Amino acid sequence: MRLALTSGLTRKQVADDIGVGMSTLNKWITQHRDTDVVSQEDLDLAKENDRLRREIKLLKEERDILKKGHPVLRGPKAMRFRFIEEHRASFPATRLCDVVGASARGLRAFRSRPASRKQRFDLVALAHIKEQSRLSLGSYGRPRMTEELKEIGLDVGHRRVGRLMRQNGISVVRMRKHKVTTDSDHKFNIASNLLDRDFMADAPNQKWAGDISYVWTREGWLYLSVILDLHSRQVIGWAVSNRMKRDLAIRTLKMAIAFHAPPRGCIHHTDRGSQYCSHDYQKLLRQHGFKVSMGGKGNFYDNAAVETFFKSIKAELIWRRSWETRRQAEMAIFEYVNGFYNPLRRHSALDWKSPVAFERKAA
Repeated sequence: MRLALTSGLTRKQVADDIGVGMSTLNKWITQHRDTDVVSQEDLDLAKENDRLRREIKLLKEERDILKKGHPVLRGPKAMRFRFIEEHRASFPATRLCDVVGASARGLRAFRSRPASRKQRFDLVALAHIKEQSRLSLGSYGRPRMTEELKEIGLDVGHRRVGRLMRQNGISVVRMRKHKVTTDSDHKFNIASNLLDRDFMADAPNQKWAGDISYVWTREGWLYLSVILDLHSRQVIGWAVSNRMKRDLAIRTLKMAIAFHAPPRGCIHHTDRGSQYCSHDYQKLLRQHGFKVSMGGKGNFYDNAAVETFFKSIKAELIWRRSWETRRQAEMAIFEYVNGFYNPLRRHSALDWKSPVAFERKAA
């Protein structure tokens, strides 16, 4: 019964530890008190246990505070005080002050001091940063976020935007997976590379580029085919299928032709995949007067513009969740392309404008 009397634990904790009921434990304690006396050695041990528990608690608090606030220790006092205010619900304010090297008096002065002009501007900018991060599906890093804030009238530099994003845990998380989608082992004719990695165009419908990628769902692979207009980087044709056959590429091309009516002589660039080299696909290209261009075998840089699109949609949409059905993934892709990528997403290659805004300005 010395454990119950000297350990510092509650009786319920002791009962649970030794596997008896509370009534039995209480009975034993009463009998023990009647027949035995706690020695001075046991009392000293109990005091030492209490001291060690308090010390361990303080060390754990300090460890947890340092995990959250180690960058703050190198920052100015105002940053330390803000950190204390943000975490005072989790830790005592006095402990936070001790760990980050701030005084309680300074904290009281910080609380009573009105926000400076810089702090007020930071709060406004941070509110817009959080909103734009939500609207961009968490895909905007410092450069795009800075351009977005300037667009809405905030005169802010990229260093301040980077600081606010870093201090508030707003970052872009990217992952990477890979699956081969190009079948270049075929006997169809191969066209030469007319683009030669020049992905700029002076006007719409001068250069188109297409490719096929993939999305994993619980029903199996869903293949995504797209065609981009290299003038605005706009997705002008796209289609999905559970099979990577030439019909997928043909549907994509027909959509782009129907909506954009390219003039004869428009360059159509892809890789050497069998879908693009097939007789049916090439026949459709000839009917509409395209100049056919193809990249080198296995060279991703020869179609870098479309590869960049696939990198964006995977990082910003596909890899962020698990897809139960192909239909679910298809609807999400539709919303991404038509609701975000074409009308809103900013591109460094377009002077940080969206495809639609860039095309409108050029017109």
